[in-house]
Amino acid sequence: SSLSLFFCSVLSLWIVGGITVSIARHQQHTSHPMSSAQQSSGKASGGQLEERVDLSAEASAKIAQARDLVSSSSAALQDALAILAALEKRCRLGNDTPSLVKVCEASLELCRESNDHEALLATLRTLSTRRSQKTKAIAALVHKCLPWVVDVDADGFTPLPPPPAVSMGGESARDALVEELRSITDGKMYLEAERARLTRTVAILREARGDASGAADVLQEVHVETYGSLSKREKVEFILEQMRLTLLKRDYVRAHIVSNKVKRSVLDEEGMAELKVKFYALLADYYRHEREAFELAKCYHAIYSTPAVQEDERRWREALTNSVVFLCLSEYSNEVKDMMERVNLDPRLDKIPECRETITAYLRDEIIHYPLAHQAALESAPAFVVDDDDCGRIDDDGSSPASLSSSREHWRETFHSRIVQHNLRVASLYYRRVRTSRLAQLLSLDVAATERHISQMVSNGTLYAKIDRPKDVVRFMKKRCEEEVLSDWAADIEKLLGLVEETTYLIHKERMVQSH
Repeated sequence: SSLSLFFCSVLSLWIVGGITVSIARHQQHTSHPMSSAQQSSGKASGGQLEERVDLSAEASAKIAQARDLVSSSSAALQDALAILAALEKRCRLGNDTPSLVKVCEASLELCRESNDHEALLATLRTLSTRRSQKTKAIAALVHKCLPWVVDVDADGFTPLPPPPAVSMGGESARDALVEELRSITDGKMYLEAERARLTRTVAILREARGDASGAADVLQEVHVETYGSLSKREKVEFILEQMRLTLLKRDYVRAHIVSNKVKRSVLDEEGMAELKVKFYALLADYYRHEREAFELAKCYHAIYSTPAVQEDERRWREALTNSVVFLCLSEYSNEVKDMMERVNLDPRLDKIPECRETITAYLRDEIIHYPLAHQAALESAPAFVVDDDDCGRIDDDGSSPASLSSSREHWRETFHSRIVQHNLRVASLYYRRVRTSRLAQLLSLDVAATERHISQMVSNGTLYAKIDRPKDVVRFMKKRCEEEVLSDWAADIEKLLGLVEETTYLIHKERMVQSH
């Protein structure tokens, strides 16, 4: 049939095509025989994927020859580098990594010994950007140069003084080498720790030149929290340095974002005490600018709770005093009340009488008279220190608020306001209705100031009050509807009947006992 003929023709074409390809391949092999080197690359030794050529003996000889050239004449440095460059290529292509590392290090040492800064930078840049350069060779280049610019024995990022040789370029040469090392380590995961330390070195150098903004910007380029080759301590130290520089730059939004990168649980680990104190001190600087008293109280209480601080009486007294003062300056809330109760249970508070008496007065439902007995001692705390940085701050609407005349005046006014608010809460507990003039007398204020404070508390939702100016009356109790009154009356009757029933049962019980 036609279908059978079609399949037979297709099969014949497939067989003829295969035979043709086989003949062509055979002719190609016979006309161009492969050499032994092309036929096999040789067995890989030591489990390596590529064949390795041992050039260690030749590398040692060439390095010695290059050193002899430089020692005989300083002008022969380029000839010596050319010899090592040819050897470096052979080692790189022959996969002899140990010899490659030796050659690269020797090239840098020759430039260093010849005091030729330009040759050092050019050699470093050339060797690190070679095609198919080994990662171990690049890491060796960086590690070889690091001791020349930073103190690797101390912390790994403190810059060393520039070399005394004039030909080495001084500070500019040292800074250029640091920048070159940073560019080499960029994007290399196996050198991320070195890049982080070099970035911190650059920040130190820029800050020393008075460029705090530039130092903060360069430090923000490194997201050290994602690095796995750094220890927890190094990461926290790096982030704290970022916080310090952003605060110095007055970039408070960025400082708050950076502070959230630090886990509070890490600061409570062993050996992190001083970093914890530094972190909360920097965080306190941010909250002092934002004027958030309760957050400041929590920061200073965290510093106070550090074991290293509690061993030093001067430090814990200062931290506890600051914590109490800022608690008193905080707007009332359940969280503030709870923290006051906890601080009041601290036995060390007895050693600071002004703080003990102030906390006790705030916790009692009694009127507090302003100024306090220890007002001068409390105002000597850092809360009332003038912050000149805040004096030039302008609000979002372009106005300069009166409280910005000084931090001292702001916190003093806040202290007075908090005492007045406490007194109003106490008055609302004892009075359902009271004349405004009488309430102003209790608060030691005039009527206008009393109405202003009541209005602020009502707006904030911390107090219920209604002012009847024509009648000169302030009502603190909310007017109740008939359903609420009836529900309370029913609850009282139910409670009364329960007491009557329990009393009847006890009387009956006693009669039964006495009858027997």
